[in-house]
Amino acid sequence: MFQKILIANRGEIALRIQRACRELGIPTVAVHSTADAEAMHVRLADESVCIGPPAARDSYLNVAAILSAAAVTGADAIHPGYGFLSENAAFADMVEAHGLTFIGPSADHIRMMGDKIAAKTAMAGLGVPLVPGSDGEVSDLDEAAKIADAIGYPVLIKAAAGGGGRGMKVAASPDSLEEAWRVARGEARAAFGNDAVYIEKYLDRPRHIELQVMADSYGNVVHFGERDCSLQRRHQKVLEEAGSPALSAAQRDAIGATVTAGLARLGYRNAGTLEFLYQDGQFSFIEMNTRLQVEHPVTEMVCGIDLVREQIRIAAGQKLGYAQSDITFSGHAIECRINAEDPDTFMPTPGRVSAFHAPGGLGVRVDSALYAGYMVPPYYDSMVAKLIVHAPTRAEAIARMRRSLAEFAVLGIKTTLPLHQRIIEDPQFQSGDYTIHWLERFVAGGAHPTAA
Repeated sequence: MFQKILIANRGEIALRIQRACRELGIPTVAVHSTADAEAMHVRLADESVCIGPPAARDSYLNVAAILSAAAVTGADAIHPGYGFLSENAAFADMVEAHGLTFIGPSADHIRMMGDKIAAKTAMAGLGVPLVPGSDGEVSDLDEAAKIADAIGYPVLIKAAAGGGGRGMKVAASPDSLEEAWRVARGEARAAFGNDAVYIEKYLDRPRHIELQVMADSYGNVVHFGERDCSLQRRHQKVLEEAGSPALSAAQRDAIGATVTAGLARLGYRNAGTLEFLYQDGQFSFIEMNTRLQVEHPVTEMVCGIDLVREQIRIAAGQKLGYAQSDITFSGHAIECRINAEDPDTFMPTPGRVSAFHAPGGLGVRVDSALYAGYMVPPYYDSMVAKLIVHAPTRAEAIARMRRSLAEFAVLGIKTTLPLHQRIIEDPQFQSGDYTIHWLERFVAGGAHPTAA
């Protein structure tokens, strides 16, 4: 097992990793920017190192500073959390080149799955179902028009190196293809330095279903069931559930068997999440995240397995220690992402937290780095807490979430707690009959008599 782990992240995920390390008896090193000198992950770590000024590019993305911090503290492994450098293949390579262990997949698999075209090609070869579309990059408009005509409009033009909805445009008809093509390539070039795009059939009523997997270095791969992440605004997840109200156990088992068999052939290692669009009983692969997900707690709640602990064990060379048949799913879990944002305008609301009270009770979990007196900085992602509940049934989980949201108090700044209270009370959400388009219409105040 590792002697000391450096956590190359901040906020609630840094705390989450610290807790797993402490239970394993492993000391931790926190790195931080000057803006995070008083952050909770810094206060609770065994050691801390300042790695730069507030801007992420000068601190949490500063590879040289992070590796230097590992060297001076004697850390022998680095956990990247999510975001920042977690899916940076060059960083994973450099960690290993410096004699340290990167707690995550191999750099080759990070690189493969980071290229959406390469990821689709790999998954097609493993028998994982795909969204109908181009076989790879579409390099000119004439080729794009032929593919769009073949698969039928509407179509989605997507950046090969994309993520978070950037470089993604819908063409509803041949007349709109050229404009969508031009804008998608421009956004991709600006955001990723790569204007390569590909084309997929645009699904009008899909759910966003993802499958959590874990693999060791000995060819053993298991899945921990699905998460329904369909409630999104501008392609950013807002609320997640495990399991999905739309899937049966048989459907989960079928896609799980396909995915785990494929990843075993690929030689994948450590945690990963495969994301699918699901419509009319069909799964269509869209991407794989080669890291821990923000929403991993809902999976932990229904499976009773510490996914961060498993990441660390596997990175240290240990076997999974259980088979797929040993994994059971109990009850239902819901997670609400609480952001430091105005709940109506969604503008960020950094500032000082004057009071903080987290809900509690049976089946309630809060992952947060907030405390009374903490100054939420304006430099990073606005998520400041995750509220997770677990109960025997979905209806009971909704009731527990309603109660927990009412208890949750963050004073001094505006948060999206009121938005989640509105979502939980909505009959359409309570029915479980919604798609990835539902929340956009909900927050816009429009009518939504159907799931679309």
